[in-house]
Amino acid sequence: MSYSSDIAFTETVKAIQSRKGSRRAYAQMEGNGAWATEVNDKLSAFIARQRSFFLASSNAEGQPYIQHRGGPPGFLKILDKKTLAFADYKGNRQFITHGNLAENAKAFIFLIDYSRKARAKIWGTAQVIEDNVKLLEQLMPAPGEYRAIPEQIIQFNIDAFDFNCPQHIPQRFEAEDVERVLKEKDREIMMLKERIKKLESG
Repeated sequence: MSYSSDIAFTETVKAIQSRKGSRRAYAQMEGNGAWATEVNDKLSAFIARQRSFFLASSNAEGQPYIQHRGGPPGFLKILDKKTLAFADYKGNRQFITHGNLAENAKAFIFLIDYSRKARAKIWGTAQVIEDNVKLLEQLMPAPGEYRAIPEQIIQFNIDAFDFNCPQHIPQRFEAEDVERVLKEKDREIMMLKERIKKLESG
């Protein structure tokens, strides 16, 4: 019998799990259905909030490479239950990921939400699309929302995904979120000062 988690849990990995005492727990997870293979509500909501993620690829020789990609919340789009895509903005134009995917379609997406101390791992395959203007328009942010020049599209086909435990994730917040909370606190302080001033003068 094979499980969706076998994409990561090779026989070598399972042997190490057995030696280190975690295989029984993961075998139980496999028996309960292993990892999801299609986008569900939890993953959809998680992706919609993210402003960045990491895309891993490797070349034909197995040399790995991790690329950071960022944009406005939700710039990584869900096309259907098995497919994600994003507009690949112009950057330093090294095209390492592009070259890797031309040689080896296997890819991996890692998303981390520091404020909620959560992370998602997505295994699959990816391809670069350079000639689909309609899809590119669909993937680009609304005019004025985010400044970026599109280079191409990267489409990601999901094989399996898993949500990691929150251990050791430092809690951090987006600057805009902190600024919004601080402004609200400033307004509350001003209102309280005005009330105190009226009480003292009355």
